Amino acid sequence: MNHATQTPPAAVAGERRGRDRAAPSGAGRRGVVRRRWAGQWTAWAFLAPVAVYLLVFYAYPLYRNIELSLRNYTVRSFVQGDAPFTGLANYAKVVRDATFGPALWHTMVFTVVSLAFQFTIGLALAVFFTRNFRLSATLRALFLVPWLLPLIVSSSTWSWMLNSDSGVVNAVLAAFGIGPVHWLTSPDWSLWSVTIANIWIGIPFNLVVLYSGLQAIDPAIDEAAALDGAVGWRRFRSVTFPLLRPVSAITLLLGLVYTLKVFDIIWIMTKGGPSTSSTTFATWSYRLGFGNLLPAFGPGAAVGNLLIVMALVFGLIYIRVQRRQVAA
Repeated sequence: MNHATQTPPAAVAGERRGRDRAAPSGAGRRGVVRRRWAGQWTAWAFLAPVAVYLLVFYAYPLYRNIELSLRNYTVRSFVQGDAPFTGLANYAKVVRDATFGPALWHTMVFTVVSLAFQFTIGLALAVFFTRNFRLSATLRALFLVPWLLPLIVSSSTWSWMLNSDSGVVNAVLAAFGIGPVHWLTSPDWSLWSVTIANIWIGIPFNLVVLYSGLQAIDPAIDEAAALDGAVGWRRFRSVTFPLLRPVSAITLLLGLVYTLKVFDIIWIMTKGGPSTSSTTFATWSYRLGFGNLLPAFGPGAAVGNLLIVMALVFGLIYIRVQRRQVAA
């Protein structure tokens, strides 16, 4: 026997003890599995309230709205639940309705004009308040008042201000020799009146978010740009605004979703009239479902679903544009 190749018994025993310590026993493996399952159950327990909230307040209402739009519901069948299935008949009825074209156009104009002015004015105010002066904090707090007021209060205030006979706006115009304008009762002005009110209400949100985005920009970047000769508008256009792009994208996307579904401002001020001159998809859906003695639940739900599709389409388009800009 070749004794030179034999392993000493002490070394063999040491290797065995090392393997025994490295490999967990059956009880140890079960403990690891139990801890892993406990961690997973803890994670699911934290997620459960969010999942229940989404199911109850988002998924189920969306399902019910889709189900309403696919059946011919009346007041009786709505209570008893025996409405016949009609497929896409409600959608076809809505598209063929004479109100569809004007409501679609008004929704787009109301949304685009509101977003443009809310974002532009909010950004200008945010840049203005980045300069430190004595009343900066006080003025910022005052600008938040339209956002903090209940919408019914803001809408009622604008209705009073734009009243044809006793409104303060026409009183100011009369002081300059301008005749009264029928802001809320004229088909030529009603849509612009509710748009102006919505712009005023939405400016504070844009101001707060964009101001926070400007505060997050490193001051050293502006100092470096100033040393390179970029000052004033050139520095804002070439340095500040590109750095603010992610915050701007979130602001516009949230504003888009909110503005598409604006109902209370228009309903309180004009109820979508006169005629259909300020009717949007949101007010039209409400009028079909709840504004008549014989409610049309199916068409009203169909209009609401079309509004959801519009929000999704605009949101996806905007996100795609932003991704292309980031990739470029």
